[in-house]
Amino acid sequence: MATNGRLVHLEDYEQFIGPEATERICRKKEPLNGFHLTHVNSTYYGGGVATLLSSLTLLMNSVGIKAGWRVMQGSPDFFGVTKKMHNALQGGEINLSERKKRLYEEVVYENVVRNHLDHDMVIVHDPQPLGMVRHYHKKGPWVWRCHIDLSRPSPELWQYMSEHVEHYDAVIFSIAEYRQKLRTPQLFFMPAIDPFSIKNREFSDEETDERLAHYDIPTDLPLVVQISRFDRWKDPKGVIEAFRMARKEVDATLVLLGNVATDDPEGAEVYESLLECREERIIILSREDTALVNALQRRAAVVLQKSIREGFGLTVAEAMWKGTPVIGGNVGGIRYQIEDGVNGFLVSSVEEAANRIVQLVKDESLRRQMGAKARETVRDKFLLSRLLEQYLDLMNAFETVYRLRSGHGGR
Repeated sequence: MATNGRLVHLEDYEQFIGPEATERICRKKEPLNGFHLTHVNSTYYGGGVATLLSSLTLLMNSVGIKAGWRVMQGSPDFFGVTKKMHNALQGGEINLSERKKRLYEEVVYENVVRNHLDHDMVIVHDPQPLGMVRHYHKKGPWVWRCHIDLSRPSPELWQYMSEHVEHYDAVIFSIAEYRQKLRTPQLFFMPAIDPFSIKNREFSDEETDERLAHYDIPTDLPLVVQISRFDRWKDPKGVIEAFRMARKEVDATLVLLGNVATDDPEGAEVYESLLECREERIIILSREDTALVNALQRRAAVVLQKSIREGFGLTVAEAMWKGTPVIGGNVGGIRYQIEDGVNGFLVSSVEEAANRIVQLVKDESLRRQMGAKARETVRDKFLLSRLLEQYLDLMNAFETVYRLRSGHGGR
């Protein structure tokens, strides 16, 4: 997250959000100068949470918040268990044995021993480090930020997880549909993108051509693209099936680009299962190359995010920012980004996805019209400056409570 050889500052966002919003955020940061917080999650790369934190922590530091980022360590067995938890929180099944709970709690405690968290605020992301809160004498509020689709969690698992959640001072979900029965106060922050990152900054045609050529991706036909972790919830096989149906009416090339996050042991298995689908016009790549993501989203005629479950889906906003229409699964946070038929399409089946691919590939005027509205949607709602402001409001709220309780007039 750098521009012209320096870190991005809030003022750089003024070109997108205007001076009034910039000044308002500046006022909110003033009482928090030197406020010390840290984020805790389970991986430095792969997936939306790591993408978000890499930029958010730097932007927080640029406004005077001392924001750190800790990543928990764990064995393959541990991440195997937490992946099963992740799936069960999104509606999958789990055999929550005592062995699984013991393994989870032992690795969590090992990370507690390694990490001395005595900050003004600790923000813990997703299920993997959730249980750490129970082992600290808190010096300030702890917040659990869950990025998962919690509309239909496994009752057995949620009962176990909620015992940990109730030790937090606040919980943040992406959308109100994920609200749970908790004593802990619940807030709702949708994720956001960094327009200055390599993944989202402006790319020239020459830069785009170079990245695509580097991976031998042909551009003689329209590109249909899906970019996401290799995860069954993203329905990559459904994307391939929809593309094959669409290709009966339009010529195009499909590119499935993904990565395998360190905290997702199923990713490699999903990737391997797709390789038999490769052919000349179906390209499946596992790469960690943010410039390639930018080039593909920018050059694509259509971007898909055909998820079956999706907490939010940052790749949707990323593609929309580049003026590319997105066909998204009609689930979770995707529905808060795409207004069906206005700035993209929402679909609930392979057949619907295929029909929308055909429609957009055939109609360049519609692509331009939807793409322009898509970019405007992201500018209005999904830039990182908005998320920073929400976190500033949260910090200020807790600071007010702290001052009242302690009788302090200031920090």
